[in-house]
Amino acid sequence: MSLAETIAPQLPYLRRFARALTGSQESGDAYVVAVLETLVADPQSFPQGNMKRVALYKCFLKVWDSISLNHEASSPKTQADRSLEAITPRPRQAFLLASVEGFTTQQIAEILNCSTAEVTALIEEAGEQIAEQTATDVLIIEDEPLISMDLEALVGGLGHRVSGIARTHREALAEVKKKKPGLVLADIHLADGSSGLDAVNEILLGFNLPVIFITAFPERLLTGERPEPTFLITKPFEPNTVRALVSQALFFGTDARIPDTPAGVGSQRGPRLATSAGARAARS
Repeated sequence: MSLAETIAPQLPYLRRFARALTGSQESGDAYVVAVLETLVADPQSFPQGNMKRVALYKCFLKVWDSISLNHEASSPKTQADRSLEAITPRPRQAFLLASVEGFTTQQIAEILNCSTAEVTALIEEAGEQIAEQTATDVLIIEDEPLISMDLEALVGGLGHRVSGIARTHREALAEVKKKKPGLVLADIHLADGSSGLDAVNEILLGFNLPVIFITAFPERLLTGERPEPTFLITKPFEPNTVRALVSQALFFGTDARIPDTPAGVGSQRGPRLATSAGARAARS
């Protein structure tokens, strides 16, 4: 099997990880492209003897770590800037690899080139840093009562408040009129046949806020053919996945400016735009 055939099935998941790590579709995809270009130029740089998925993520983080800007602390002047620096890069990597990508502690240690004890410490550090984020109001758009109850318990456990639970497009718009949320968790297919994507599109016409989409069919939104949601949860979901993406969405969903990356890697500016653009495009 060729290297291309080995890597291809993993690319949707690598793109998901890249977007969560960088906070935008544009920047995340640019890093993935940079990894592929590196492997095309030097196939021997692909680690040998490793689980192929582990090896691919290891290559990705080697490229990501090579950009010094990703490790430099800027001089924050606003609360938004300080929020952006609340989760340091290394703990964020470990946290995402475990909670979103489902790697074991041993696999994460291989990817990050550290010990399993260090991985455990990094994940704990990430949890502490995330817990320090400012609580917000969360709107849940979900037509299955048990799932909405689970989501309500999960976001409540993170210190957030559920401002409302909507089962349909119309109910979602009504809940937003009652109270503006700071985050939306949106199912794609709703009880009356209406669309969570349409509901989110209308909400985003009034104001910008981070959105996490929930679907049993993520491949329908991760085609690479058009702008896509930055944050996406697959049903059935793991509680830690929800916790991780809620924290990541709020982390990147502030008004803070994410510094531009060097030429050829892409811009990290405008995480909200990536989310809203993905919602609008997915409807078309």
